[in-house]
Amino acid sequence: MSSESPSAPLVEVPASGGPDRAPLAKKTLVSDHPTWCPGCGDFAVLASFYKVLEKLNYPQESIVTFAGIGCSSRFPYFVNSHGGHFIHGRSLPFAAAISLGRDDLHVFAFGGDGDGFSIGGNHLFHAARKNTKMTYVIMDNSVYGLTKKQTSPTSPIGFKSKTDPWGAMEQPVNPMKTLLTAGATFVARSHATQVNHMIEMMHRAALHDGFSVVEILSECVEFNEGAFDAANPRKGGKWQTIDLKKNDGSPEDAARHDPTDEFAAMKLALAPWPGHFGVFYEVKRPTKNQLERDLVTRTREKTKGASALQLLEGTFAKMR
Repeated sequence: MSSESPSAPLVEVPASGGPDRAPLAKKTLVSDHPTWCPGCGDFAVLASFYKVLEKLNYPQESIVTFAGIGCSSRFPYFVNSHGGHFIHGRSLPFAAAISLGRDDLHVFAFGGDGDGFSIGGNHLFHAARKNTKMTYVIMDNSVYGLTKKQTSPTSPIGFKSKTDPWGAMEQPVNPMKTLLTAGATFVARSHATQVNHMIEMMHRAALHDGFSVVEILSECVEFNEGAFDAANPRKGGKWQTIDLKKNDGSPEDAARHDPTDEFAAMKLALAPWPGHFGVFYEVKRPTKNQLERDLVTRTREKTKGASALQLLEGTFAKMR
């Protein structure tokens, strides 16, 4: 019986890519025609994601897009890659399992404020603290749009909907504050009307080695029109971007934001609406992927490279 070497991968990974492969292009990434309402902010998020994938130029077969339930969670239908549509709020543990099982894949999860901060809030918290290598894009429209206007976790106080015809009374979730507290190692925020900024944030998130999250304000024109105008310069709003430290020794650099400073990031998260946009927090911490790889390596060393079958047979022998 042959034995595995201590450095053998958990899963046999097929070779991909090649020096003669054409660059990844939008025409190869486009799948079904998007079915969102005309004017929905999610169209801009999808277009920006295509641009991000073109910049990253990953082998097409190594891209995974995963989602739960909601308007934004239709995302995998419109990207020609591996992907899936899971039950409401449960996309993150499924996507994390894909990432942990296949290190060669680039995993992206998509969802809305309801999918992420309500029914999926518990999964979001644990995905963040475990720091699995993947990127989560939250398209926040502050309403349950797919089911025709109910109050969501990020709906502001006073928001009138089918579930709160008198106006919402509960304190809304602060996404940035929640993500920082949960332990995400990359936290950023953008707006669907600011395409170049969205591309930059998602690109940085994809390159981050760990659990990266980008919240994007994406207007629902049917059930929450004008909700994010306060941050849209074209609608008279104020677009406040975060000026990151350059570490250039200049006097003005002292006033710039240090993304490794969690307290400074929390201060930005607590700013009054519509708040700031950009990278709030970015820090290096061992990923769950790496920790599990190290555990497997140490275990294989202790068992002198025994195969999985040999280990299983040994365990059964002890039970006799």
